[in-house]
Amino acid sequence: MKTSEDLGTVIRLDLRSGAAELDTAKALRASVARQLGRAGLPEPDDPLFLVIDTPAGLTDHQRQYELLTAYRAVGEVRILVLLVGSAPGSYAGEDEAFQPDRRLVRPAVLRASGTALLWAGDLRSARTALEQPEPDAPEALAVLVDVLSVPDVYLKVLDGLGALPDAVAAPGVRLLEQDLPLEVRDRAWRDALVRFAGEDTELAPDLLATASSGADLPEPLRSLVAGRGGRDQRHREPGGVADSTYAAGAQALDYAEDALAGLRSLPGLLWASRRQAFEADLDQAHQALGEYRDLVGTALRGGGSGTAPSAAETAARLGALGLRVPSAEGMGERIGEGLREFAGKLLGQGLALRSVAQRFTGLAGRVEPVPGSALVRKLADHSTEALSRRPVVGNGPVATGHGALPAAAVAGLLGGLWRGPLAALAIAVPLVFLAVALLGASRLRGAGRPGRWGWGPRAAALGGAAAGVAVAYAVEPPLWLSALGLLAGLGVAVETARRLWRAAIDSWAAFHATTALRKALAGLDALLAEAVREHWAVEERLHCADAARSVAGMLRATAAAAAAEAVPEPERPTVTGAPGPEPLDADDWLTSTSVLETDAFAVPDDGDSDWASAYAWQDGASWSEPGEPGQPGARGGFAESAGPADPWADRTAGVPRWLDRESGEGGPELVAVLAGDLTDAAMVAMEPYWGAVERGQAGALAVRRTEERVRDLLSTARRHLQHNGVLAPPPFAADHRTRAGSANLLGTDPRRVADLVGTEADRQAVVQLSSPEQGTLLSRDPAAAVWIRFAPEAVRDEVEKTWRTTGCVPPEQTLWTSSGRYAGLVRLTPLRMGVVDTVRSRQNSPADGFDPYDREDAYDRADAHDREDGDSW
Repeated sequence: MKTSEDLGTVIRLDLRSGAAELDTAKALRASVARQLGRAGLPEPDDPLFLVIDTPAGLTDHQRQYELLTAYRAVGEVRILVLLVGSAPGSYAGEDEAFQPDRRLVRPAVLRASGTALLWAGDLRSARTALEQPEPDAPEALAVLVDVLSVPDVYLKVLDGLGALPDAVAAPGVRLLEQDLPLEVRDRAWRDALVRFAGEDTELAPDLLATASSGADLPEPLRSLVAGRGGRDQRHREPGGVADSTYAAGAQALDYAEDALAGLRSLPGLLWASRRQAFEADLDQAHQALGEYRDLVGTALRGGGSGTAPSAAETAARLGALGLRVPSAEGMGERIGEGLREFAGKLLGQGLALRSVAQRFTGLAGRVEPVPGSALVRKLADHSTEALSRRPVVGNGPVATGHGALPAAAVAGLLGGLWRGPLAALAIAVPLVFLAVALLGASRLRGAGRPGRWGWGPRAAALGGAAAGVAVAYAVEPPLWLSALGLLAGLGVAVETARRLWRAAIDSWAAFHATTALRKALAGLDALLAEAVREHWAVEERLHCADAARSVAGMLRATAAAAAAEAVPEPERPTVTGAPGPEPLDADDWLTSTSVLETDAFAVPDDGDSDWASAYAWQDGASWSEPGEPGQPGARGGFAESAGPADPWADRTAGVPRWLDRESGEGGPELVAVLAGDLTDAAMVAMEPYWGAVERGQAGALAVRRTEERVRDLLSTARRHLQHNGVLAPPPFAADHRTRAGSANLLGTDPRRVADLVGTEADRQAVVQLSSPEQGTLLSRDPAAAVWIRFAPEAVRDEVEKTWRTTGCVPPEQTLWTSSGRYAGLVRLTPLRMGVVDTVRSRQNSPADGFDPYDREDAYDRADAHDREDGDSW
């Protein structure tokens, strides 16, 4: 959709008052510059001038028109003159007798191409000559000027007038204005600012988990955060120093674990050499682990110089240790692209600025290399002292193995089934448990109090043997059965003894030493791998972390500015700082009435006599001669007077009958759409910043400039909302966004727009803005009139859907405008032949080759044409 900026800027000048100040090219250009400056707009290449004047002023202000037609611009200068009131000589006096001369006298300089006249004799459209309106109708004029200030409508009207004889016509209009009350728009704007800024809150646990994994990051950043050169890549060069040292430690641990397995068997209980072999291998494993720990410490501590080494020096040093740092070629070139994509993704999801800033701060923390000092501190967790301080399972051998007591009792019972002299054999099984206890105590000397671990099984075996003897005396089993019981008892005793020994070894602190050493070796290797990963793309990651923090700081500063804008004007603190563009609250429309609310137009302090300052029409305002201080015509047209407390309350007061106003109360998507507009403004403002990121210049200056751009676009968004309403997207709105319709934004019915624009083009459809005497000067040919139908582009889909639903034939050549406030019909009725009289100046004009911009005194201060006997064309 074309915006106002694409079509041009309409510059409005009111020559009915203050025209004498515009008698030089310099004064005219200064007036235009002030008007454009207040609107935050640049000098247009093809200026569109909308001049408000009276029919008598055409000749009185010929010098000003000459200056306008000779206005220096890159492209074409177009002028639309809106004439208000009756022509000179229409009335003779109180007797209301018409004088015969009712011509519209036009200077020849306004006969050029791109120049046309629109003559509204009666803005309120009085029906009879007796129904005389006030000398002016500012509330009606403000609306008509506002409609003609829409570039689409301006150009369409100018083209329509150019197709008519003499490029002069009288307008007939029927307009519909759909807008929000001032307090509703104010509240919605402030709510949108608050939503846009957001709050500093902690991220939810699920968001933290996603952020830590890097799954929400675009590919360039995901590689820097999660990949770190690839976690599956080997960090030790095969056959290098680090790899050989690690292999030696792992092999020593394997030997120690094999020796421990031999010690846990029955031969380990019988022969003391098994423990000695295990302890020797364990010492060798400690020594190998210490050597690997020293290598890891060397890699972590760096070269030992006071300055940070370069990436190349670090890679060379690690390479000498047999470590491999993966290449990071090309990663730095995509950092700016990744940050831009990440910001666009988050803002596109509707996240607030502060929430996005939190994610960028988290990104900086995840991507930034861990300092070597932090990794060196982790090295202490894998030292020998740390291993010795770790708790072990048990404090010496266990008292009994699992199920050892019942097994010992059963073994004693089976071995004790003897009578008489053979009853002495019952002691065999308890002797086995006694031997196991003594041997175990000898093998595990220094492991707590090992003498206690065999008391339970020995006692159970003795008790079982005694019970067996008692059973043998009672049952009198045969000898072969007693012999079999003894053999079975000894077998059970040996298996129980083996289990007791394994349980004793398992509860021995040295048994857990191999496990601790294995964990320490794995921890040291993981720490070394982390150190290698932290050295991967270290410069690119530092750059990315700095840029991410810079973006986060800029977003927070922008959020603070938006939050400050959301504070009501009386509570807003005074902003001071470095010189820059005019602060946003210098012309805060949120606390004043808009151009369409004709109760109060502010008079600028600089004395500029633009049209908006000439229509401060309130109760008690009256017309007076120009130049009276404090009265209309003294640099402002109308005096300011105290109006109602709520300007919208009197919005319909004095509304002309050709204007229908429909005030909505705001739809459900109003705040969300305005917040989305602010997000688009932030994205546009940040566009140059990403280039600074890619160039490595994302410093304080780039951040400050971006903040200024955001503030400028916030001001642009406010002005757009003021002049074009909510429906029309601002010039920086993203093309992919689907904007809600009038029902969801304003709470109004788009059917009224469809009905008005689709009305049959007849004389009853519009109200002619002509006085009774002017009506006799209009053409009587209905086919000679030019019709213009227009409606906001923002409601085009809704209007066309309504036409299809109702069966209405869509009118041809409907103008879809960039403004979202007005819709309606305009009829341009030409004047009868001979009504317009063109005169030329007796002095040179710009058309004769004289450039008034060369000398400020090129014309006399008196009128530059002869009204009495001016030559007719």
